[in-house]
Amino acid sequence: MNFNPEQHLSAMHRSVAFLERDGQPASAVGLSRSYVATLEDLWGAVTNADRIPRWFAPVGGNLEPGGHYQVEGNAGGTIVVCEAQSHFGLTWEFGGDTSWVEVQMWEEEAGRIGLSLVHTALLSEHWEQFGAGAVGVGWETAFLGLALHLADPSGFKPDMEEFATSADGRAFIHGSSEGWGLAQITAGTEAEAARAAAGRTAAFYTGEEVG
Repeated sequence: MNFNPEQHLSAMHRSVAFLERDGQPASAVGLSRSYVATLEDLWGAVTNADRIPRWFAPVGGNLEPGGHYQVEGNAGGTIVVCEAQSHFGLTWEFGGDTSWVEVQMWEEEAGRIGLSLVHTALLSEHWEQFGAGAVGVGWETAFLGLALHLADPSGFKPDMEEFATSADGRAFIHGSSEGWGLAQITAGTEAEAARAAAGRTAAFYTGEEVG
């Protein structure tokens, strides 16, 4: 895959917030970026079961409000709310834990659509180890896949394992991990802890030793 990592890293807006969910401490990891697309096309790319695997992963189940979905090899859950060409929300259930994902899209200007995703999860040992990048890097990679798909809908989805070990892929993953570390520092996390978590996240995705 031939692309400029910095171009995609700089296109992403990252945020971290600390809050309560169901009376327990939680984190909300948010990301957004702008795409050259129509609202109809972006909505179709994100919600159509035939198109989702071209940039993300196969998703089965009943993709309707109240229906249960399953991402192949990953999380499943319930679609809680869905308003066409506007937003949807779902539970994200994996490894016995439940978190929550909210996706919104909107028209920015002629030919450009904004897309945002917020993943809220209860704080845990997993957060202490990997921080915001635990979900942030994965979702940012998905946003990258979506950008590549929209630019070339007939193109093949890159192999993510090969991507993660390529020079461009490592640059993207390290840049994303560092970006999430900075977002976590902005949210109030002690800098040394946030940077250490970002380093562990990058190592997890690339298979490199923790520096």
